[in-house]
Amino acid sequence: MEDSVTDTLDRAVAVVGAYGLSILAAILILIVGFVAARWAQRATSSALSRSGRIDATLRPFLTSLVRYGIIVLTVVIVLERFGITTAGLIAVLGAAGLAVGLALQGTLSNLAAGVMLLLFRPFRVGQFIEAAGVAGTVEAITLFTTLLNTPDNVHIVVPNGQLWGVAVKNFSRNPTRRLDLVVGIDYGDDIGKAFDTVKALIDADQRVNRDPAPEMMVANLGDNAVEMQFRLWCAASDYWPLRFDLTRRVKEAFDAAGITIPFPQRTLHMKKDG
Repeated sequence: MEDSVTDTLDRAVAVVGAYGLSILAAILILIVGFVAARWAQRATSSALSRSGRIDATLRPFLTSLVRYGIIVLTVVIVLERFGITTAGLIAVLGAAGLAVGLALQGTLSNLAAGVMLLLFRPFRVGQFIEAAGVAGTVEAITLFTTLLNTPDNVHIVVPNGQLWGVAVKNFSRNPTRRLDLVVGIDYGDDIGKAFDTVKALIDADQRVNRDPAPEMMVANLGDNAVEMQFRLWCAASDYWPLRFDLTRRVKEAFDAAGITIPFPQRTLHMKKDG
């Protein structure tokens, strides 16, 4: 029994003596490699931020490539130190990758979709989009997910697979937007007077583009009102402030001009028997 224990200890001492320095060196290489990968990622992000030539949408993707590239290189160096040939390793990783790929089809589809989003860029960081039943401002596009912030400051993480291959509404892509404002007036009111009242408000607002010129028309003769439609163009960033301001000012101007904005109502006529 004592001979067996002694023999085991001798073998352990021999292994430590033979591979101890290599194991210690491998640990140091891994530590240095991971620290260098993190540092390189931050340095790359900082350099790309200072450069105005790289779109903000591509920065997370490029910095991730730098980090994982250094990590892979570090692992290869450690394996070669122990005499493991990379050719055999690549074959093993290929077989393992096939098995993992079959098990993670959804994750890999998100990865492929992320690459396509970064290549074709249907939207970019800072733009407001609506797709896959969600809407928000794009914060970042990573390899697997897209991060959105809603107008009420709710953070949404959307898998890239849900955004690629579906219709995406990009409200920030074009510099201008058309604002359609529908206002109803009473059948007894003067349509020309209502047009002149709204036209004065539109002409006085500098946020309204003069080209294309604003349009005014009678859109519909409804059950309760004559529906007038006003079409005007503005900068995409001014769309909602202009819409809210103009809606309020039209109501106030109509009140001052004696123009009625009717609400749904029903008139009943009572018929007496006999």
